[in-house]
Amino acid sequence: MKARIGLYSAGLKAYWSQFSGLKERLLGYNRFLEEKLGCYGEVANFGLVDEETAGRAAGEYFNAKNVDIIFAHSATYFTSSCVLPVHQICTAPAVWLNLQPTAQMNYSQTDTGEWLAHCVGCPIPEVSNAFERAGLPFHVVNGLLGLEKTPDISVTDEVTCGMPQAKKAWKEISEWAHAAQVKHALSHARFGFLGNNYSGMLDMYSDFTMLQAQLGIHIELLEMCDLDSQRKKVTDSEIADIRREVQQFFAISDDSPSDPIAKKPTEEQMNWACQVAAAQARLVEYKKLDGLSYYYHGADGNHYEDLQGGFIVGHSLLTAKGIPCAGEGDLKTNIAMKICDLLGTGGSFTEIVAMDYRTNTMLLGHDGPFHISISDGKPVLRGMGVFHGKRGSGVSVEANVISGPITTLGLTQTGNGKLRLLASEGQAVKLPILAIGNTQTHVDFGMPLDDYMDQWFRYAPTHHCAMSIGHNVGLFEKVARLMNIEFVQIGKQKEKCLEGYS
Repeated sequence: MKARIGLYSAGLKAYWSQFSGLKERLLGYNRFLEEKLGCYGEVANFGLVDEETAGRAAGEYFNAKNVDIIFAHSATYFTSSCVLPVHQICTAPAVWLNLQPTAQMNYSQTDTGEWLAHCVGCPIPEVSNAFERAGLPFHVVNGLLGLEKTPDISVTDEVTCGMPQAKKAWKEISEWAHAAQVKHALSHARFGFLGNNYSGMLDMYSDFTMLQAQLGIHIELLEMCDLDSQRKKVTDSEIADIRREVQQFFAISDDSPSDPIAKKPTEEQMNWACQVAAAQARLVEYKKLDGLSYYYHGADGNHYEDLQGGFIVGHSLLTAKGIPCAGEGDLKTNIAMKICDLLGTGGSFTEIVAMDYRTNTMLLGHDGPFHISISDGKPVLRGMGVFHGKRGSGVSVEANVISGPITTLGLTQTGNGKLRLLASEGQAVKLPILAIGNTQTHVDFGMPLDDYMDQWFRYAPTHHCAMSIGHNVGLFEKVARLMNIEFVQIGKQKEKCLEGYS
């Protein structure tokens, strides 16, 4: 699901009769932006806003197009009264593009008309002030336009596509566009909540209405009988298909050399896990779910307890297909996983396993769903005689994340009922892990472990978070800004805290 992107270029109508060719030149830059932005979504291009009446028309146009984000291009000087109506009428988040066409003007040959084609930074302070006083959030991307060809009208070199200021600017633009895609997707997303929270985990508990109010998601409350009714419809053919997927994506373990409860999965366990996985896939399709949080415990010998014992394989397969699944009823981390997945960065369910003070790495992982696409080799399936701290037994996943840059993303709730995103960048390091049927990854956050935890724990996290591949703080920060959520970056730089916008 791509973002719906609004675009316009801002100028001053008085210039068009004074400087021949200027208007057409600026519209050429506008078409260039439209083509580039088309890589990130469906573009609704209003064209030129050069007076207050055009600004009002643009606002109505963007409302009619139901855009998720507006890129406002500062094409030359303009008065803030031209553009403020756009954003008062259409309240979609706006990002200003302060992109100069040339790295340096040809000073000896530049006349006023030529200068005005490069006078793009001049009105930005004025817009910033107007937005502040109007109570509108202000975002800007500064840099070079990144043209690959100099327009015939220009007297200077405008080929800047290879310059770092253009590359940096377009990286930021792509991040804003992808953040808008996340916002759009979440506002249309359906998250299933199956069973209940793990009893006593107070950080897991959240008000469903609060989550919908702040994120726009729908939460579908599910019971184990909903899943069991789908299990009864599963065919042998569906089970065989799942078994082939399992053989493709997983390695089957032998008995653990260190943990007596972690055994080679039995044929009975594997067949049951595949049957449950087929039922899970059916439930997701039937309820049109985009994510699933789950937890169940029942009395000894309860059929539903056996059903939940087969969850992890199927939920890992679903997570790899873009339907993230989070155990222990952790809906907030499920949403963080979804954000990571929408951005193409994975998003695996994780928590603190232990600290390794000799290697200065934190071991992060969990016994539940793993994002197969970010695995270092094939994940291993182990039969668990007991799921520690929970009822039942079954097949679990043992794996670690690809070595290299990673970013953790947590979604938590503050004392005032507001959501907060926490992110930190680190390096996944290939080191020994435990053979206990849990996912585990050593992460070096580039600072002493105790200092890192001092920062992390200060911001009231939940004990779970999502792990993504790549350094993605820039992306996650823009998601938070667009969704009006507080954002905190934790790491070797002094932690950065950005309040949500109202």
